[in-house]
Formats: sequence, structure tokens, C-alpha cells
Amino acid sequence: MRLDKYLWAMRYFKTRSLATEALKKGKARIGDQIAKPSREVFPGDTIALRKDQVDYVIEVIGIPESRVGAKLLNLYRTDRTPAENLELARLKQLAQNHYRERGTGRPTKKDRRALDEYAPDSVTEALIEEFIQETPKSATPLLPLTENDAL
Repeated sequence: MRLDKYLWAMRYFKTRSLATEALKKGKARIGDQIAKPSREVFPGDTIALRKDQVDYVIEVIGIPESRVGAKLLNLYRTDRTPAENLELARLKQLAQNHYRERGTGRPTKKDRRALDEYAPDSVTEALIEEFIQETPKSATPLLPLTENDAL
């Protein structure tokens, strides 16, 4: 079975074209060699796959006829991915969800005001003063000043 089809069948990729694209970019190795999408996979092969900043290590046990259900995956492969890699992926996912739920869009006015409460005005004013002091005196203003502009 082709490597791209195997990774799709083992549910590492949602579509076969995504698997092919990742393999063309050199995201998988069989042994020490970068594997192409058309590379044949045999039982006993060890596949090293990098996906979503996680390095998976898969040992092929068997070749399925087609895409298999999640409960049957362990009949065809042994996952030898180090626990540290999976823990890093889980922490990354938790950190991403902590800041903003997926699909919630831009912050509302209420959210923005709540965020502003974390940065007191004195901190904001101190940052502005620091910026003004660091700006060279000979720097031209961003907007031209006229007689009618009040300072």
C-alpha cells in the first residue's frame, strides 16, 4: 500500500490529498530516508511523521484494505511516539484554547474593557512616558501641527 494511502487509512490525515501534500514536503521518513507519497509500506516498517509540531513514530503491523475505524487502528500499527511529544501537543492545545475559544471572533466591547482592567492606567501612562523619553527630540511628529491644534 502507498504511504499516503496508509497514513490516510490510519487516520493521521483527514484526506488523502493532505497526506500526499505533507509527504511531498518531506514530513515523513521510513528508516533514515525521506519518503515520497508513492513509497510502498510493508509490515515491520517504522515511519517517523511530523504533524502539527509533534513527531510521531509508527511501526507498521499490518496493511488494511481501506480506511479503518478508530477502534481498529491498533490492529494495523503500533504507536511508539514518546509520551513527552504527546504531552507537548496536549499542552499546546490547552494553551491555545485558554486565550480565546475557537470561533468566537473578535473581542466584544465588554471583553475589551475586561482586558483593559488587567492593565491599570498607571502602567499604561508609564509606558507612554517611557516611549516619549526614548523618542529622539529631532524626530518629526507623525501629524503636522497647525496653529489651531491644541496641545
